[in-house]
Amino acid sequence: MHSPAPDGDARLPERLSSAGRALVAGGGADRVAEALRDLVADGALVPGTRLPEDATSASLGVSRNTLREAFRLLVREGLLRHELHRGVFVRSLTAADVIDVYRFRRVLEFAAIDGPHEPSALQRAREAVEEGRTSRRAGDWEGVGTANNHFHSAVVALAGSPRMDDSMRHLLAELRLAFVVVTDPRPFHEPYLEDNGRIADHLEAGERGRAGRLLAAYLDRAEGQLLAAHR
Repeated sequence: MHSPAPDGDARLPERLSSAGRALVAGGGADRVAEALRDLVADGALVPGTRLPEDATSASLGVSRNTLREAFRLLVREGLLRHELHRGVFVRSLTAADVIDVYRFRRVLEFAAIDGPHEPSALQRAREAVEEGRTSRRAGDWEGVGTANNHFHSAVVALAGSPRMDDSMRHLLAELRLAFVVVTDPRPFHEPYLEDNGRIADHLEAGERGRAGRLLAAYLDRAEGQLLAAHR
């Protein structure tokens, strides 16, 4: 989907400043990490992007100590990497990472489909489908990918578990890093947009078995495509 970014991405200060404006005053390292994680999940920070400490802390409006702690959190999560004497970079995923991400996705999403459903999450899933269709009409295939992440977040939110939601946010941010190997996003994302619509239809009709079977085939196909691209 993306080529690895050079050290000096001209859009980076604007993206970081926008994230900084969304932070509450006095936001700690957890909030800063969340803001950076969201930029990764939305495709605004791609693998290879360097995050200079001075410029990043200034753009976000936080202290360097707070930013360093946020960096440490995201390094432990596998989203960033620290290189001695070079700085902090957005990490690239390996084929083994992709396999493990999909292994965990299946645990979270199938459990959410099988359990009691939170009604508001069904509405969020439907809204994510429409978000993707709007992006498709605009020819915004990056936006379709972001809407797809929003859909799968809503699927996990069916369970009504904040811990599962938190795990899914981390997982989808990692997954967005795997998309870097997809050179043409349209044929990759477009079929899944309509699959999302069909899964939402089955969930709204209470057809959990059908939703689960469609999701299982969907995840198998997506994982295979990403692994083939990595090879």
